[in-house]
Amino acid sequence: MLKGLDPLLGPDLLQVLAAMGHGDEIALVDANFPAVANARRLIRLDGVGAVPVLRAVLSVLPLDSFVDRPASTMQVVGAPEAVPPAVTDFQRELAAAGSTAPVGPIDRFAFYERARAAFGIVITGELRAYGNILLRKGVIFG
Repeated sequence: MLKGLDPLLGPDLLQVLAAMGHGDEIALVDANFPAVANARRLIRLDGVGAVPVLRAVLSVLPLDSFVDRPASTMQVVGAPEAVPPAVTDFQRELAAAGSTAPVGPIDRFAFYERARAAFGIVITGELRAYGNILLRKGVIFG
């Protein structure tokens, strides 16, 4: 246990977040996502919703300020304009963390492709549909 860190930020997740470089992506995914088959590095947070995990990650991870959309979610299949409740909650957490960039929804298969290429995948216990988000790491300026 470390002082000042969200307890969800265990050693495996902290190591992955610290090892990421500028522009690397991490995927926070729901319990239905095929994470084991797609992850280069897999962190399991079973039983924890995606929103608390996002909040914890945003407490230590800067988002990329050099791109228009440092956060991307999965579009609803057959209704690309729909905004699922999990995505609404993600948008609220991003805003609370100071992000003003819009969240960019992307096609399901494009999301899978980017998640496969991501530095790591965190599988959560999120049971709501479309509880998936990609985050692009930014720079901490000294």
